[in-house]
Amino acid sequence: MTPALEPLRRIAAYAICTDEASRILLVRASARSGTPGVWSLPGGAVDHGENPNDTVVRETAAETGLSVAVDRLHDVLADMRALPHRGITIHTDRLIYHVRVRGGTLVDRVGQPTDLARWHTLEEAAKLPLRPFTATALGLPAAPVDLRPDEPPEYPSFHAVPGPDGLHRAQRFAAYAVATDRDGRVLLTRIADGYPGAGRWHLPGGGTDYGEQPGAALLRELAEETGQRGRLVELLGVASHRDAASLGPEGYPIDWHGVRAFYRVAVDDPTPPTVADLGGSTAEARWFHPDELAALTPDELTEVTVEALAARQ
Repeated sequence: MTPALEPLRRIAAYAICTDEASRILLVRASARSGTPGVWSLPGGAVDHGENPNDTVVRETAAETGLSVAVDRLHDVLADMRALPHRGITIHTDRLIYHVRVRGGTLVDRVGQPTDLARWHTLEEAAKLPLRPFTATALGLPAAPVDLRPDEPPEYPSFHAVPGPDGLHRAQRFAAYAVATDRDGRVLLTRIADGYPGAGRWHLPGGGTDYGEQPGAALLRELAEETGQRGRLVELLGVASHRDAASLGPEGYPIDWHGVRAFYRVAVDDPTPPTVADLGGSTAEARWFHPDELAALTPDELTEVTVEALAARQ
């Protein structure tokens, strides 16, 4: 049993980096961390407004001394971790990228949360104590090295805090669907009045709950917003957008940073869309034939919708 801990959320980005011998770059948690001696992929928390692509480059350099370039997105994972010695439990949405080395030299970091960076074969890595997300990303069995809370704590879906500029700020992870049926129609939702982007067509989906995996959250939101049952096909990408003074139903400006994973989703048995959460952020849902979708202008679509529709081509 874990005691009552303060719940926190964060978004983080990590690197899968290999050398010419196909060895994997891993970093070791130091005595300053909550899991000393445990190895993980290099990476760390996404700063407010920062693109996760930039995060993984910055954090890999800080933890290993190597300069890397991002090649492609590998996966998006979520997990909960209890840290009783700090009085907190953390839900982390982790973006995993494949990267390549551009330069630099491996360095050790005395007195830092991670102290060693080393190359390991996959066979060697399998014998190390690995953080569960690292094992999952590498396709290895996950050992129970993290303490998990007994159940997800209460945590608001909307959580804004005062920033250094005096403006409230919020960082939010969300999952969205490029949902299609057998006829090639695409399902979109229209944002209701009073919400940022009102009147624009948007992808079905939304913010993930504390302790929830992105894929499960997406299928839940798809059913709630449109009445459709979907099947995950593939992860298409991740978008990072910042709206520095968005005015919504809260009644005061918020500096929003949204990190949004978007997936290709198949709806095998489409039905006329229905919105279950009337009075919420979704005004209506509609199937668009390809020619109707092509007729929409970028101004009629949200940023993430434009980006996701381009990624599915």
